Amino acid sequence: MFVAEIKNHLIEKLIPFWENLRDTENGGYYGFMDHNVRTDPLAVKGCILNSRILWMFSNAYLLLGEEHLLEHARHAWEFMREHYVDRENGGVFWSVTADGMPEDTTKHTYNQAFAIYALSSYYEASREKEALELAEELFGIVENRCRDEYGYLEAFNIRFEPRKNDKLSENGILAEKTMNTLLHVFEAYTEFYRITGKKEAAKQLRFILGLIADKVYDPAKGRQEVFFDRTWNSLIDLYSYGHDIEAAWLIDRGLEVLGDREWSERLYPITAEITGNIYERAYRDHSLVNEAENGVIDTTRVWWVQAEAIVGFVNGYEKAPEHVEYLEAAEDIWNYIKDYIIDPREHSEWFWAVDENHVPLPKPIVEPWKCPYHNGRMCMEVIRRMSNAS
Repeated sequence: MFVAEIKNHLIEKLIPFWENLRDTENGGYYGFMDHNVRTDPLAVKGCILNSRILWMFSNAYLLLGEEHLLEHARHAWEFMREHYVDRENGGVFWSVTADGMPEDTTKHTYNQAFAIYALSSYYEASREKEALELAEELFGIVENRCRDEYGYLEAFNIRFEPRKNDKLSENGILAEKTMNTLLHVFEAYTEFYRITGKKEAAKQLRFILGLIADKVYDPAKGRQEVFFDRTWNSLIDLYSYGHDIEAAWLIDRGLEVLGDREWSERLYPITAEITGNIYERAYRDHSLVNEAENGVIDTTRVWWVQAEAIVGFVNGYEKAPEHVEYLEAAEDIWNYIKDYIIDPREHSEWFWAVDENHVPLPKPIVEPWKCPYHNGRMCMEVIRRMSNAS
């Protein structure tokens, strides 16, 4: 029932919603829909959003095999190739105007990573050689221009000169390095390595695993730290429940793809502890609370946090089937999503968030960060992992 409902939701709700945002005049997909389900055809188009749409349609095609899904992926790829890629300075822009002119020319490591992630999937789906070549080019840019001896830096101007990291910093601080960017570079490199088998990608996966184990993960607190200075000193007491449960399964996925027993033996206990701690500390009222700053819990239920919690708990159950409570939690959170997070209005998708009384917050349905990646991926991960078990 659980898997069947999620598969039906993917096919009947999520995919049609994003298909309907296709911009047939200027290319790509519309970049904004407000809380009242009004699309703005003149809104900027964020590269992260476009990459995540490209990733979603590519993987939906790989899962379901329907040609129209690959055609939608191709539409996103063509817009990326023509408008986001900086042919002079390298890398991809942060955003472009509705008709494809550079709007925010910031070069951010997080953004480069998501392009690599999407392009790797699109190449797997389409065998489009140019997409793989661009992924390889961006991999080289991240390694040669977006890092120092301690790890990955974050924000740069159009020429890859460092600038303040205001796009990935929150909670009143400016971080030189973040757990979030590191995690998504790892995620991108996992798929890039799986598709290409390049030894340099495997080397960098091991480097990132070392950073996670030695710098990002705090064994005394049983959690990841979030914001750091250049040499990985934590800047704030912040516990991001959604990022921790997402990291648990993404790290496990990377270890599986890497196939390195030594690193698996080192990291699996960490991901198991992260999963158990999130279950004990953040899972309440059939859902996951958002985060805790200085011990004060933000009880907002954010859309992507719920989606990642389902995958994280399903992954935890797969790794340790004796923890039946993880599978039960995943099914429980899906019921919460159905009741409160999925927008029942026609031509809509998921609410951004609801408060602790289940009232939707008046935030956009689509914008540069609100995308089909977390909830679409949740659906596809559950289908892939649980279909044989159901």
